[in-house]
Amino acid sequence: QVQLVESGGGLVQAGGSLRLSCAAVGSIISINNMGWYRQAPGKQRELVATVTSGGSTKFADSVKGRSTISRDNAKKMVSLQMNVVKPEDTAVYYCYAAGVLTATMSSGEYWGRGTQVTVPS
Repeated sequence: QVQLVESGGGLVQAGGSLRLSCAAVGSIISINNMGWYRQAPGKQRELVATVTSGGSTKFADSVKGRSTISRDNAKKMVSLQMNVVKPEDTAVYYCYAAGVLTATMSSGEYWGRGTQVTVPS
């Protein structure tokens, strides 16, 4: 069984920084793609940033230039650093992992439970 355990988030003042981390736990051999999505009230879930095992990254235009994403393949962890946060960054942030190969040779995608980030206006 694979679980994604998120940490970080909470209340962040506008203009400040936030850091989210996620650890994949379970009998995991490898993970192709890891990253973060977010869902604001009344809106669809959207991509924030992802990073492949080879280090290729993808960012939403709304966070590009003020965010970095990094991962530790050995520890099966991914982290998101976002600077100059804005009220519109308020959302539930979900950790995501795709192409997860387990010891039972199954492959799938997984989501964390989500962590709330609130940036007051």
